Amino acid sequence: MKKVLIVTYYWPPAGGPGVQRWLKFAKYLPGYGIDPVIYVPENPHYPLKDNSLEAEIPSEIKVLKKDIFEPYAFAEVFSKKDTQSISSGIIPKEQKQGFIQKLMLYIRGNFFIPDARKFWIKPSVNYLSGYLKEHQIDTIITTGPPHSMHLIGLQLKEKLQVNWMADFRDPWTQIGYHDQLKLTKSSQTKHEQLEKEVLQKADLIITTSYTTQKKFREKTTTPVEVITNGYDVEQVEMLPMDEKFSLSHIGSLLSGRNPENLWRALSELISENKDFAADFQLKLIGAVGEPVQESIQKAGLEQHLHLKNYVSHHEALQLQRNSQLLLLIEINSEETKGIIPGKLFEYLVSDRPILAVGPQGADIEKIIRETNTGSFYLYSQKEEIKTFLLEKYELFKNGDLKSFPIGLQQYSRKALTGKLAQQIKKF
Repeated sequence: MKKVLIVTYYWPPAGGPGVQRWLKFAKYLPGYGIDPVIYVPENPHYPLKDNSLEAEIPSEIKVLKKDIFEPYAFAEVFSKKDTQSISSGIIPKEQKQGFIQKLMLYIRGNFFIPDARKFWIKPSVNYLSGYLKEHQIDTIITTGPPHSMHLIGLQLKEKLQVNWMADFRDPWTQIGYHDQLKLTKSSQTKHEQLEKEVLQKADLIITTSYTTQKKFREKTTTPVEVITNGYDVEQVEMLPMDEKFSLSHIGSLLSGRNPENLWRALSELISENKDFAADFQLKLIGAVGEPVQESIQKAGLEQHLHLKNYVSHHEALQLQRNSQLLLLIEINSEETKGIIPGKLFEYLVSDRPILAVGPQGADIEKIIRETNTGSFYLYSQKEEIKTFLLEKYELFKNGDLKSFPIGLQQYSRKALTGKLAQQIKKF
């Protein structure tokens, strides 16, 4: 069985979508003749935790751990709330930022390049150099963000000439929050240089979206393949369906994800339709940025709003499946049209229709359309969103609100791991 070393920052008990991808790959790789060895921090600073995920780690998987120096732990002395928000990627708009937030963003962007986990690079390279030689492992995979993981791969590649695959769950210099880091010109140049070096020197680049694949192919001659996130077949205790006409967003709503026309469309429907007003509920499960909450209040939706903080992955699956409609929102920008949230694939198999709002040309539109799982709208399409909601509400009233998906098997975690195994076996 071929051994492969996987370098990742996120691993149980980390919560959120970032941990799911490689936890599931590790689960299915042995079935394809690949023996994964996982390398993670001993004492990481996870903004979200989900202890239930530890039960999903296969017992036969070898997990290596080494201490990491975490600047975020010190930053919490000044502001725990701001530290957790920034480390999660929740960054308020410029005009809403206080002095501490601005200072933290400047320090984060200019003193910690590519990110605050940079101090793990050197000790990891020293430790893994010996481990790879001792155990005769010739293939490594790094997954980011944080993109410091890729710099571990870069240095191991240069030192040992191992085979190296760099997995980008999100872009680097084109990630949605990159331009909010208050970078100096020299810092921006440094980010671009490091990104270019990783893209050029890796043996294979993996992305989770087609747009990121296209952009990376413009930057490198290294092969770039797409292996999206996906869904796993999980036993979930079914809860009774919501009695309300619930529109549910599961997961963090970053400050840039604020579809004001959606809130206006809902406000108008509530004003115009007494039955809709009596039946409607907006459920936001996870961290919600202040600008989003303010827009919802401004639209007069507060009495219809149900907020709940981060829940376990298992509970998230239950909430998806007992909601009437599922809401997916992506930031309205050119940089984010290639983002395909991991929760989309769980949405696909929830048997609930999806309402998605995002930028023109978004990859999520392609997947939702091809799988017949919902409808996608631009931020500007208030009337179209309103029509969609009214149509679904009528189906709800008649007991006919359902989803009719097609072609979902290609997005199963097992099938996607098969694609990954094919790439690993080429080395």
